[in-house]
Amino acid sequence: MSNLKKKIAFLCIIFIGVLSLIPQVNASQLKFSVEPIIPENQNDLSKTYFDLRVKPEEKQVLKVHMRNDTDKEVTVEPSVHAATTNINGVVEYGESNTKLNKTSQYNIEEIVKPAVKEVTIPANGATDLELTVEVPKDGFNGILAGGITLKEKDTHKEKKKQEGQGLAIENKYAYVVAVVLNESETQVDSELKLEKVAPNQVNARNVINATLQNTKPKYMNQLSIDSKVTKKGDKEVLYASKKEGMQMAPNTSFDYPVSLNGEKLKAGDYTLSMTAKSMGETWKFKKDFTIKSEVAKAFNEKDVTVKKDYTWLYILIGSLLILIAIFLIWFIIRKKKKEKQKREEQRKKEQRRRNAKRKRNAQKMKQQERNQ
Repeated sequence: MSNLKKKIAFLCIIFIGVLSLIPQVNASQLKFSVEPIIPENQNDLSKTYFDLRVKPEEKQVLKVHMRNDTDKEVTVEPSVHAATTNINGVVEYGESNTKLNKTSQYNIEEIVKPAVKEVTIPANGATDLELTVEVPKDGFNGILAGGITLKEKDTHKEKKKQEGQGLAIENKYAYVVAVVLNESETQVDSELKLEKVAPNQVNARNVINATLQNTKPKYMNQLSIDSKVTKKGDKEVLYASKKEGMQMAPNTSFDYPVSLNGEKLKAGDYTLSMTAKSMGETWKFKKDFTIKSEVAKAFNEKDVTVKKDYTWLYILIGSLLILIAIFLIWFIIRKKKKEKQKREEQRKKEQRRRNAKRKRNAQKMKQQERNQ
């Protein structure tokens, strides 16, 4: 088996795995079924997705058979998306937040297009969706990959808007049929680049993102990464991450995260060292990066796992308690001093009263003696 056929066979396995994992393709949640009608230029007739050998300037119509076994008609919205790579190192063929990078010669979204914006499948009936394929006259190297997304039109949203009701969060499901185009079995060399390294967050948790770029029109299979982060000029490893069994779509980039495991981002200069391996090839990268204090502060405040530093609050509370204690001690001492002064004044007053009384008594007795 040629290398290209091996890659296509591997793609089939990966695609089947994707269909079994992502919620968009949960058939039990859908009201219709789909079946690609395999054309004559299929590389392998046993494959259940479009794996086509095409020629420059060639035009072709692809068909997807759709069946509705319910008692109500179903309207389906078709769309085509280029294959991308998500943050977990998994290839996505449906709608995605990531895009092809600038190394891509063509975007499959411009080559494979649905003939209509929506298709209505009659109740207990079937219909075919047509897609046009127009290969550029200059041709292309390697592989162009993507997927046909088939999802039911959302009519509930419009109805709720008309009724003025709030919109509830609902799971959306769709079929995704892979489309792979190639013009020859000519091998394409692999190339992996480290574009940039920067702090970021994943699910409200601090990470160091290393953006990797597959610059070639080929799948990068069985990708493994071993990365370490150190202080610039230091050998002590602060953070590390290892992962195997990843895959990158042709001409795509993805952010490989190195978790901080709940630690705070700290401002400073750092170095990321990385070893990446795929299909017998190895790449070694080393890149310096800087974390600015304002960036670290902003991310640390949002990280749900970072233990907040309340030292300043404890110091403030402690200081207030000490001040209150000092005030209470001063107040008690002052109060006791006043009470003592008051008692002393009363004692002196009483003493003066007794002295005055004794004096009056003595004068009275003298007066009596003179009278006798």
